[in-house]
Amino acid sequence: MSQYEAISVTSVAKKKKTPWYVGGLHFECQGCGGCCSGPGEGYIWVTRPEIELIAKFLEISPGELRRDYLKRVGLRTTIIEHDLTKDCIFLRKIDVGRKCVIYSVRPSQCRSWPFWPSNLADAGTWNKTAQEKCPGINRGRLYSSKEIERIKKNRKWWRNPK
Repeated sequence: MSQYEAISVTSVAKKKKTPWYVGGLHFECQGCGGCCSGPGEGYIWVTRPEIELIAKFLEISPGELRRDYLKRVGLRTTIIEHDLTKDCIFLRKIDVGRKCVIYSVRPSQCRSWPFWPSNLADAGTWNKTAQEKCPGINRGRLYSSKEIERIKKNRKWWRNPK
């Protein structure tokens, strides 16, 4: 293989695959709490800055937040879930529905729902998630593929809350 062939093979390998959702996807949160609830157990990962923001919002110390609402899993920290329902501990009954009591400071994992890589694997997975977990998928606002990629990568949302 010549030097020029190696460069062209490398540049082809680096090209990004066009996502199946290149035309965008519709999503409008219905406020159902399906993304925050069981029955399956999961993890709601939080970073140190998010822990500080949540603690400040709840008017408790980060230590109290860690003791009462968080647990360590390996080197990471997750919000705990209710033992029986596997719902996020911050998903609470309010009036006739369920709401996140830390919504304005919710972790980046929550902010990026439903645009998680696992939900975006293919159209079938996206539609299955709509049927089983989230009635807001395929409804409402159209998000462009560029917006979806930005949402997926917005790990440090507190620096640019827009």
